[in-house]
Amino acid sequence: MTLTMPTLETLSAEELRLMNAYWRAANYLSIGQIYLLANPLLTEPLKREHIKPRLLGHWGTTPGLNFIYVHFNRLIKQNDLNAIYIAGPGHGGPGLVANTYLEGVYSEVYPDISQDTLGMQRLFKQFSFPGGIPSHVAPETPGSIHEGGELGYALSHAYGAVFDNPDLVACCVVGDGEAETGPMAASWHSNKFLDAARDGAVLPILHLNGYKIANPTVLARISHEELENLFRGYGYKPYFVEGDDPEIMHQTMATTLDTVLAEIQSIQANAREKGDLKRPLWPMIILRTPKGWTGPKYVDGLKTEGYWRSHQVPFSEMDKPEHVTVLENWMKSYRPEELFDERGALIPELAALAPTGDRRMGANPHANGAALLKGLRLPAFRDYALTVDRPGVTYGEATRVLGGFLRDVMAQNADRQNFRVFSPDENNSNRLDAILSATNRAWDAEMLPEDDRLAPDGRVMEILSEHTCQGWLEGYLLTGRHGFFSCYEAFIHIVDSMFNQHAKWLKSTNRIPWRRPIASLNYLLTSHVWRQDNNGFSHQDPGFIDHVINKKADVVRVYLPPDANCLLSVADHCLRSRQYVNVIVAGKQPALQYLTMDAAVKHCTAGIGIWEWASNDQGGDPDVVMACAGDIPTLETLAAVDLLRRSLPDLKIRVVNVVDLMTLEPHSEHPHGLTDADFDTIFTKDKPVIFAYHGYPWLIHRLCYRRTNHGNFHVRGYKEEGTTTTPFDMVVLNDLDRFHLAGDVIDRVPSLGGKAAYLKQQLRDKLFEHKAYVREYGEDMPEIRDWTWTH
Repeated sequence: MTLTMPTLETLSAEELRLMNAYWRAANYLSIGQIYLLANPLLTEPLKREHIKPRLLGHWGTTPGLNFIYVHFNRLIKQNDLNAIYIAGPGHGGPGLVANTYLEGVYSEVYPDISQDTLGMQRLFKQFSFPGGIPSHVAPETPGSIHEGGELGYALSHAYGAVFDNPDLVACCVVGDGEAETGPMAASWHSNKFLDAARDGAVLPILHLNGYKIANPTVLARISHEELENLFRGYGYKPYFVEGDDPEIMHQTMATTLDTVLAEIQSIQANAREKGDLKRPLWPMIILRTPKGWTGPKYVDGLKTEGYWRSHQVPFSEMDKPEHVTVLENWMKSYRPEELFDERGALIPELAALAPTGDRRMGANPHANGAALLKGLRLPAFRDYALTVDRPGVTYGEATRVLGGFLRDVMAQNADRQNFRVFSPDENNSNRLDAILSATNRAWDAEMLPEDDRLAPDGRVMEILSEHTCQGWLEGYLLTGRHGFFSCYEAFIHIVDSMFNQHAKWLKSTNRIPWRRPIASLNYLLTSHVWRQDNNGFSHQDPGFIDHVINKKADVVRVYLPPDANCLLSVADHCLRSRQYVNVIVAGKQPALQYLTMDAAVKHCTAGIGIWEWASNDQGGDPDVVMACAGDIPTLETLAAVDLLRRSLPDLKIRVVNVVDLMTLEPHSEHPHGLTDADFDTIFTKDKPVIFAYHGYPWLIHRLCYRRTNHGNFHVRGYKEEGTTTTPFDMVVLNDLDRFHLAGDVIDRVPSLGGKAAYLKQQLRDKLFEHKAYVREYGEDMPEIRDWTWTH
């Protein structure tokens, strides 16, 4: 049965009049932002010089966003509701700016944008204008945690925001263009992870206005029955609000919102007071309105309202006098003289419709989440250290050790409910399963008796959608909590553009004083390129690091800890940090361990260091520097050094290990970067440097190209050679193995001369032996498998 609410007289005649006037005011301010430079209240005839030279922005979705906002204001005031507004159609920026201006928040955070004629003129001019604000619902917009520049993530952000926020309601508007994206399709399933007893609620409002930039939208062109069945299949109870008559629409929307809020409160009461654990059908609203609602119906004889022509700027040839007249008539149709007083302020009876204080959606503390942020209680990471009596002899699983640490982070913050772990079905695969002894996996769909560690109140968030995990985590962080995201290295690329958006958000908020620092977004990339023994070539791609380093230095950090103790030190640092994206790359397989905890802390704090125990150049200059970054490159570098020191004992070798990749950048480019003097001290000014790197080798060149000795750098790394094969064969395929590294030294240290000729031949022979052995036996040679550091 279709749930279209009857047109009841929910609103009195006076309430209807005032709410419609408030909506007109928001629409008027929205149009003014797109078009006007001056004459904000049209107190004189509109002229071309009052209009911006370049018209930018989007009108089509904006009146619907304004309509929802005014109705949510009523709901908040009537129920003392704690609510935030997430605008999926981010192009509706003028509407959200207009509404936060009307409720007074905008002028509080930007005093120059005052609630008078001069302030309104500044509000209009700044929009999509040099030195002003973006056209989206950007970080500059009070109340926003979702820019919407890229579509598809509004709903996952909304759910992330309400996890562990039991009294919060997220009004999440999903545009019908956004509804066509893959990430949005997956994120509708977030309701299977929402615990009515502990979490808040999301009210999705699918806003169908029929068109994208120049095409119809899919969900607007399927039958009513098919649309309803789609969302019932997703597990929602859809209510329809459809039409274009403002009076009828206001009454229907008010009735519908009262109904759905009562349902939400009933669902939560049943879970919290009666212990009802049955997964509910959460309500949602499908709002169908004309695109560009209340705008000009036709311009130059062409349909505009209710058509794609109103998507952006409905008409823009303002050198035509007739278009100036159309704009003037359009803006005057909202009767601004009835909405604003002679000073340009919203008249008191309309201003009274907005909530007050923190209940205003533009001022809700959850939308400036760092205001609510509490630091994590972190156990002493040193207590989880692996014992390392001698470097390169004992084995350990780095991420399994980290799992024990994260388990106790989870346990120690259980009462605060401010830490969750996110993973696309890979928590256990990545050896973090110890966390499940402190919490379950979140799950509110059907459960079978044999299911393992599933519960509605679980805090490990697993869904086979990297987009959804990232969106949940971003919403969780932006509302003042902490999280940790583990993922297979090759498939973190799925969220490349989401990382972009979050990094841009952080960069923008760094220069907005009223935006406080949030907890960092922490990635652990494991199941990495060098250990894909089962999955092979399709799972081999270390390029996310390159993507991350494109961003501004004050936002990103990249760490490649070589062993478990270093991983513990790095993870503790990242969980304490604020306002960064931290990328940690670490293997999950048993591997040699090198540093005691004390040594690991010192090494990770510096981010780079000479490993004296592996070097033999003390008291003089080295003949060669052997550098490495990443666990497998470190192993192969040490094995190459071992081979060289045994065969060429007079060769002076310096071993340098890099944990913090940003130390390689000049200090002028990144705060972690080494000064030129320190870089030259470590890498020398004129000696060959053989650098074994986890990822694509050109990144090291890119980071070091300004350095004095860059011309002597020879970098080995991944070069798109891979298959399902043995661990050592993977490094051989990419020339990153110990034999190639040792050969590189021979080729680049002229003083070795003929002494190294026989060794060079032995290295080639070893590569032939390796190739024959793995194809015969399916595993690496014992001398490779069992190698340890013995110096």
